[in-house]
Amino acid sequence: MTTHWFDGPLAAFDTETTGVDVEEDRIVSAALVVQDAAGMRPRVTRWLVNPGVPVPAAATAVHGLTDDHLQRNGRWPSPVVEELARAIAEQTASGRPLVVMNAPFDLTILDRELRRHRASTLGTYMDGVPLCVLDPRVLDKHLDRYRKGRRTLTDLCEQYGVELDGAHDAAADAAAALDVVRSVGRRFASRLERLSPPELHTLQAVWHAAQARGLQAWFTRQGTPETVDPAWPLRPELRTAA
Repeated sequence: MTTHWFDGPLAAFDTETTGVDVEEDRIVSAALVVQDAAGMRPRVTRWLVNPGVPVPAAATAVHGLTDDHLQRNGRWPSPVVEELARAIAEQTASGRPLVVMNAPFDLTILDRELRRHRASTLGTYMDGVPLCVLDPRVLDKHLDRYRKGRRTLTDLCEQYGVELDGAHDAAADAAAALDVVRSVGRRFASRLERLSPPELHTLQAVWHAAQARGLQAWFTRQGTPETVDPAWPLRPELRTAA
């Protein structure tokens, strides 16, 4: 019996940060969850980072990580971001798709931290192996596009019957995102089972761009000056003005 990709090996990555600006904010914790098959016990690696900048109270209110805790227990960012990039590259090289909820946020902030602390990029560590990302938010929004309501990880867990124990903990969020992707795969198996994860990666880039255009049009109609970036799963580097 053939195992569909959504029942096979997957890895998931998540970060907690000082805020929501990928260009300026910093990673304070991260996790990688690796599961060899659906139902198997996952292997979890966690990282805690002393970002070297103050953690805003609003961010601490979300993830519970304080300046004092991070200064006492966190590691310096430079070796951590190197380990994160190598861990992601290792999963990709082994052929394991990487589940990342709202990938343009987590992958871009890691890329910017690599530029900041290692004078490098995420692409440098991939060693010519293309990323293969499964983003539950993009998948759900495309496959069930007319469903009303928000599509945060908490919302998706509720929609797909996935237990989220300890939201805004990087390991808990990564594990939940992984389970959501498996559930999305099963629910929409008739539309997804013939597609390989690399094919899905390519399609998600197209779907995300279309979703971004739709959201941008909605913001424009509302008179909101918000800009939606169509790039997925990684935003291009901002070119600074000369």
